[in-house]
Amino acid sequence: MRRSCKVAMIGGGMSGLVAARELLRESHQITVFEKSHRVGGTWVYDPRVESDPVGLDPHRTKVHGSLYASLRTNLMRPLMGFSDYPFTGCDFEDTSKLKFPRHEEVLNFLEAFAADNGLIGFVKFGAEVVKVKRTSPDDELSAPWMVKWVQADQENIEHFEAVVICNGHYSEPRLPQIPGIDRWPGKQVHSHNYRTPEPYLNQVIVIVGKGPSGFDISVDVANAAKEVHIASRSLRFKAGKIPGMENIFEHEVVSHVDPDGRVHFADGFSVLADIILYCTGYSYHFPFLEINNLTVDDNRVGPLYKHVFSPRYGPYLSFVGITSATIVFLTSELQSKWIAQVLSGKCTLPSENEMMSSVKEMYDEMEEAGKPKHRTHWLYDKMEGYLDWLAAETGLPQIERWWFHMFDALLKSFISFGHGFRDELEKMPYSNLLK
Repeated sequence: MRRSCKVAMIGGGMSGLVAARELLRESHQITVFEKSHRVGGTWVYDPRVESDPVGLDPHRTKVHGSLYASLRTNLMRPLMGFSDYPFTGCDFEDTSKLKFPRHEEVLNFLEAFAADNGLIGFVKFGAEVVKVKRTSPDDELSAPWMVKWVQADQENIEHFEAVVICNGHYSEPRLPQIPGIDRWPGKQVHSHNYRTPEPYLNQVIVIVGKGPSGFDISVDVANAAKEVHIASRSLRFKAGKIPGMENIFEHEVVSHVDPDGRVHFADGFSVLADIILYCTGYSYHFPFLEINNLTVDDNRVGPLYKHVFSPRYGPYLSFVGITSATIVFLTSELQSKWIAQVLSGKCTLPSENEMMSSVKEMYDEMEEAGKPKHRTHWLYDKMEGYLDWLAAETGLPQIERWWFHMFDALLKSFISFGHGFRDELEKMPYSNLLK
């Protein structure tokens, strides 16, 4: 028999919006809690930065957004939509639009998605969830969840049958350990608090991390900085000045720093630097969640069955958007369909023991392959099988292969061209990227 649940959804960004749509399609009763005053989550640009530029002070003035003003997507626009709601300008024959849209266009897309699907009326804006917990002992799994939130300085409490967490994972900075950093006199900033290059005029900057934000920010800040030195675990070029770049240099990892301001790299090079800018990613953070049997350990959220359901509390506690290194919008859509159908009774979960065995098997495979714990939720080479599994589980046909062909073409270009990967892909017709 089809079931309708009363569901609390935490977060009104991309994952929260698509999850809301899917739960409504399955006739669930939803409330979306969004602490800001508009939908869009991480895609809402905020020029403010936090009072602590590296994000270590727990009492700092917090800013949710991590966008820098020049940001363009790392995925091409066809990969930025949902299966039945494509991103704007996705005609494969149309070459008039850039393949990699700016952040403003993504926000416009999400706002249109929310309006077209009638989602706004289900969102409580300015409502920050401060506590989620069971209202009775863990062995009474039919008991509802208590959700406490603050809105206009007023505390509120409501009880729900299920909770879906969609609060994103791009707001809590993750920092490396660098020998000597406690005595290093320069300024330290996490990319979470980078917005524009102007504050870095004529500075010598060391960027730690060579992921997408490290690539983008190094090029952007080089417009103002005197020199930009990127520290990376894997070099694309011989250590030194990057070909085609005026003032950007690449080195091996930072080995240590000195009290006189010098930064030393593992390749033997050193430089007197004004700023270390960390492009080292983010930590999963659920400060409102007060339950047993779920932890965050070195960015492994667990245990989670298929990165979505808590084996102990499933189907009544789930997460959307935990996975990374994937086609993000499509992945969140399929996870949301699965959650909605499990709650309505269309799909069933394995037993708690079976789900735990599946999680343990994944952990064992990672350990055997030498993959670090913080990569638990990275899909990459597992993405195709994972998305096809979700599609089959929810009664959908196999995912069209063009999604994966385009994603693979993107990865190859990123590896081959580094800073210029977007420029290279802009030159190619879509037809070359679909094979």
